[in-house]
Amino acid sequence: MASIFTKIIQGEIPCEKIIETDAEIAFLDIMPSASGHTLVIPKLEVMRLEDLPETQAISLMRTLQQVAKAVSTAFDGIDYNLILNNGANAGQEVEHIHFHVLPRAEGSPGPFRKHIQYAEGEMQEVGARIRNCLWWLQFLKIFTRTDADELCRHWNWQ
Repeated sequence: MASIFTKIIQGEIPCEKIIETDAEIAFLDIMPSASGHTLVIPKLEVMRLEDLPETQAISLMRTLQQVAKAVSTAFDGIDYNLILNNGANAGQEVEHIHFHVLPRAEGSPGPFRKHIQYAEGEMQEVGARIRNCLWWLQFLKIFTRTDADELCRHWNWQ
């Protein structure tokens, strides 16, 4: 049976999409622990990291790196956790490998200890903010935090 993530990939369930490639998709978590909490998943439905073919794992890591940078940049260079719950005993709830990009402000609670709800329209605004930074990061191939943060501030994307 297809996971909820496969249904999102197939367009059966809507999402606030950040990026989609031939092999991956990233979207905002509907039960976020913080504003900007993003999931990055391969389109191939496998449960565990070691089940993902090596070339797809490399591609997933490349997309994860780009999305994490965009999330950080969209929120003033905020720190973040990258979290993989690999198996039920590790807390994996959806049997489809997925990484969480979880923005962390100073003094914020640990991962998954608290969930927030977006106000009406806020999820779309957050998604647009991250996509704008991702687009510019990809377009200009800027990978230093200072330059990327300055660019987003200059264009008032925050």
